[in-house]
Amino acid sequence: MACMPQILIDADACPVKDETYKVAWRHDVPVIVVSNSPIRVPAHPLISRNVVSDGFDAADDWIVEHVDAASIVITTDILLADRCLKSGCGAVIAPTGKAFTTASIGNAVAVRAIMADLRAGAVGDGLGGPAPFAKADRSRFLSALDEAVIRLKRALRN
Repeated sequence: MACMPQILIDADACPVKDETYKVAWRHDVPVIVVSNSPIRVPAHPLISRNVVSDGFDAADDWIVEHVDAASIVITTDILLADRCLKSGCGAVIAPTGKAFTTASIGNAVAVRAIMADLRAGAVGDGLGGPAPFAKADRSRFLSALDEAVIRLKRALRN
């Protein structure tokens, strides 16, 4: 097992980058911000940026190649979450604070497929997208990330 937790952010549409930095600084954990285009990140030794090509799934592929049991991935992408868990990632958390686990990811992938089919067949305003990001989501995310970092640090010490 790796000796230090790390956080990888699927950053192109991530609404909780600033919250992730705060948790990382508090726990002294490095963060890698992965995106298809340059994103401004704080000038801090724990924060690094990796801009990948704009190819389909380039950011996802890079993240999957760089995760291990000490990694925490922040993403809204259910298929990326599934790939990370299958690669042995320590934790995958959505910006809403929902943790993707090996026990829950199969159901999440299935629901995603059903919703995609329903949206493809919807006429007009039949189906909306996800609920707007709320203050409560941000709070749940901060708590979930803090807990994941503490749990991984504890597991790495043992």
